[in-house]
Amino acid sequence: MPERWQTAGFGLYIHWPFCAAKCPYCDFNSHVASTIEQDRWRRAYLSEIDRVGAVTGGRVLSTVFFGGGTPSLMDPELVGAVLEKARDTWSMANDLEVTLEANPTSVESSRFRGFRDAGVNRVSVGVQALNDDDLRALGRLHSVDEAMRAVELAHDIFPRVSFDLIYARQFQSLGDWRAELRRALALEPGHLSLYQLTIEDGTAFGDRFRRGRLPGLPDDDLGADLFEATQELCEAAGIPAYEVSNHARPGAECRHNLIYWRSGDWAGIGPGAHGRLTLAGQRIGVETELSPATWLRSVETRGSGETGRCVLTAEDVFAERLLMGLRLAEGVKIEKADPEFIKQIQLLNESDLVEFSDGRLRVTARGRPLLNAILRELLAGAETG
Repeated sequence: MPERWQTAGFGLYIHWPFCAAKCPYCDFNSHVASTIEQDRWRRAYLSEIDRVGAVTGGRVLSTVFFGGGTPSLMDPELVGAVLEKARDTWSMANDLEVTLEANPTSVESSRFRGFRDAGVNRVSVGVQALNDDDLRALGRLHSVDEAMRAVELAHDIFPRVSFDLIYARQFQSLGDWRAELRRALALEPGHLSLYQLTIEDGTAFGDRFRRGRLPGLPDDDLGADLFEATQELCEAAGIPAYEVSNHARPGAECRHNLIYWRSGDWAGIGPGAHGRLTLAGQRIGVETELSPATWLRSVETRGSGETGRCVLTAEDVFAERLLMGLRLAEGVKIEKADPEFIKQIQLLNESDLVEFSDGRLRVTARGRPLLNAILRELLAGAETG
């Protein structure tokens, strides 16, 4: 029986932890730094690729993803060095996907050609809003005009382009969002990531919310209407949701993220990066140092940025497959299951929240806004699968 990485893919994730400014809604492992020693980071990344490559040799690398933080602050030469090392370490898929997340400021978009020449063939632009007042409220450093120019430039340079928008923002009406999304769709994107604003602990927005200083957030009814409008407009434009928050024309899906959602293997390199590797028949969870300075010193002094590995149990693996795979429109293949789990599926099926056919479990359109509640019900009855 083939291992999961052989069917779902093997990817490389590189975490660049630095940003020009910390957005008030962001709970990612990102940090503002006045100076960055890019040569030190290059040596550390290459060292980590060597280390992971020693236990994953012989694999075919399907995707590389530069995430962050703001990877468009990386020198293109650093990106090129990472990709060259990856090519020396693993065999490359013929259709290797190399994604880099970018902000649309004029300074960063000026690097697009350098990233393309380094080997990037897909860029994900963090537009976030097409409203200047809301961009300022979100802590973004670009304007709508800069964002539109950056997306157009990206389309001229890269064969594949995606951009992100956040909705359910403060004081945003349903009409506002419909107009904004139509403007985004007029750019004829192949891929859109559309996220509802969530207020996370440990963020500036989270602190303001606790103190009652974040007015104008949508109630549950408006949030549901915004979600439904998103599905309707994207479907009509030919870019349906293939995942809860991601929409694409057929064939334009993010193949790297599909590795996560299909429970493939990936090496996570960089501060706070997580990985999943199948080694000696066991699925291993890998964690790394969160602090950029600590991670860098750890790589330089002891030859590894990892903080630990754990062997996932069969129950852990199945739970992850449900948590990740049910985000996808295609759902999850269920090979075997405990009777209590089947009972939970039947109850949810009777409520038209899931469907189970040909051995594959999917969340219905009616169930998608209730995905978290559905997962709680399923995991309560899950033992194996």
